[in-house]
Amino acid sequence: MTEQTESLTGVKALMFDFYGTVVDMQSGLTKAITPYLRSKNYTAQPPNRVVTWWRRTHFENSMIDGLLGREHIPYREIGRQTVDYTLTRAGIPHTMDEVRELVSEIERLEPFPDVVEALGTLKEAGFKLVILSNGDPDMLESGVKYSGTEDLWTRVVSVAEAGAFKPHFATYATGAKAVGLDPSEVLFVANHAFDCVGAKAAGMRTAFVDRRKRPFGNEYYPPTLVVDDFAHLAREVIARTQG
Repeated sequence: MTEQTESLTGVKALMFDFYGTVVDMQSGLTKAITPYLRSKNYTAQPPNRVVTWWRRTHFENSMIDGLLGREHIPYREIGRQTVDYTLTRAGIPHTMDEVRELVSEIERLEPFPDVVEALGTLKEAGFKLVILSNGDPDMLESGVKYSGTEDLWTRVVSVAEAGAFKPHFATYATGAKAVGLDPSEVLFVANHAFDCVGAKAAGMRTAFVDRRKRPFGNEYYPPTLVVDDFAHLAREVIARTQG
């Protein structure tokens, strides 16, 4: 764990990754895919392992797209390619309608139990709350509404506005500009180390939500804060900015 000594002075907004940070992607997709795999009589791997394949492949495909420097491929299309590949890898016969239905489950994910109350506390403390997500704008609109957090956000920003997936520096610059702030005035919050690294490199301060108790793994762009969950995040941020 990093020593939490970097100042939070001047932070005016908290900017959050959505999938996997605000909403529980692994559990939600595992719950969704379990009856589907059962209907296919698939037992070679547990559902959570198949979801891990899905998510890792989606991440890889997104990173490839971001590095190509070509036209941005929508998140939903990356998802379609990824689920098709994952089911094919698992040897599961499937249709593209089934693939699209599984991808749509990303729009129906529940927040982690500690999220809503902590976001409310931070909003009451006067911080702008922003989402910066790799999701497509319409997917985020549906997902935020489903999560029950829509009234808490100052702005929901899709990387489609920047034309690249995170952690491209343009995505974080676009997020800060969307709320009229300099990157240095933003604390970026994510459950994923790569996202914190990208935000830190773009000039933001960062909070790593270490729900899984894993090493951060990057000493060049260490997080400003390491927190256990959103309740811990709210306590630390308020204490270090308004205490």
